[in-house]
This record gives sequence, structure tokens and C-alpha cells, in this order.
Amino acid sequence: MSYAVKEMFLTLQGEGVQAGRRAVFLRFAGCNLWSGREQDRATAVCRFCDTDFVGTDGLRGGKFADADRLADAALGFWGEGVEGRYIVLTGGEPMLQVDDALVDALHDRGFTIAIESNGTLPAHPGIDWICISPKAGSDVVQRSGHELKLVWPQPGGGHSVADVDAMAGWAFDHHLIQPLDDAHAPDNARAAIALVLDRPQWRLTVQAHKYLGLR
Repeated sequence: MSYAVKEMFLTLQGEGVQAGRRAVFLRFAGCNLWSGREQDRATAVCRFCDTDFVGTDGLRGGKFADADRLADAALGFWGEGVEGRYIVLTGGEPMLQVDDALVDALHDRGFTIAIESNGTLPAHPGIDWICISPKAGSDVVQRSGHELKLVWPQPGGGHSVADVDAMAGWAFDHHLIQPLDDAHAPDNARAAIALVLDRPQWRLTVQAHKYLGLR
């Protein structure tokens, strides 16, 4: 299988439980909840994505003919040293492309593999850290993992408070609320804080990479 990659880079994880951790980010092209075209945003299931995942023209992006070539490219970003190798598979929706061959190739090179997914496709069983970010109006089938990261509030009606309470019962180690970053960011932050104050099972996470100027 070949792989379409939008971009790849070395950075620090900016959000969630693993925030601050050195990581190679591998962003796959394509998503099943939005085409990535602005003219389609208003009718898409996910309307608030802030990421360009269209095409393969990003930083060190491209089409990789096989898993070994892609894993070797990722390893090149990490550099020397085996300890702590960590890679985040993201998108778009990475589970459209992640397969046995890629998981094996990354593990063979010493990587701990994390994934950031919308949860509408089952996560590969070989993934070491599963982060699911549900989008209102989608059918989330991956209801277990390490962290559930819910953007709040979501436009177009979004999730209700009852939905949040139902998600608290999903089998995740950590339940996180992340304020939506849009033109109403201050109001969204206050709403997210209020939600967490009322529901101690949940924790607040912010997109620290945006404050720090990281990719």
C-alpha cells in the first residue's frame, strides 16, 4: 500500500495528556468528515477543522510507495538516539491509511505510536496511544482508548451536555475538554472551564503549541 502524506515534522506535542513531549508528527492527507475545501465546510459533518490536510504538498509531504520508506522518513526527523521515540499519526483522518505494514515498520524502528482520530473508524490494535476527538453528528465507533479529547462547544448545534455526560462513560483513561479556537475563543474558553468545574471527571486541555508558536 502507498501512503499520501500532507506533512511531516519534529515538534512538541501541544495538547492533551502528552503535551510537551518531543514527537514526530505525521499528518496524512484526507478525511472522511470534510473534504478540506472551504466551499464544502458549511455542509460537512466537521465544520471547525483548523488544519490543512489536502494534498501532499506540505513540509516533507509526498506519496510514499511503501511502509518502510515512510517509516524511514519519520526516523530521519527524530535523529540520533532510540530512547523516547514517539510519533503522532494525525490528519485529516489517519485511520483511512494506517495499516499493519506501517504499524510494524514504525515499531521496528523503535517508535511508540500515537494516533489522533475522529473515532469513526476502529483504531488499529497495534497503536500504543489512542486519542479520539468526537465530532457532533458523526458515528463514533472507537469508544475506548487512552484519551477522549472533546472540543467544546462545537458549532451547528454541536454536542449537548447530555452527550458529554454519556461520553464520560466511554472506556478512556482520560476525559479532556478543549476550548474551540475560533472567533469566539474567549467565550468558548469560559464555557469549557465551566463545564469542567461542574464535571470533575473531565480535565481542561489547551492548544499550547499555538501560544508557543510551534507547528
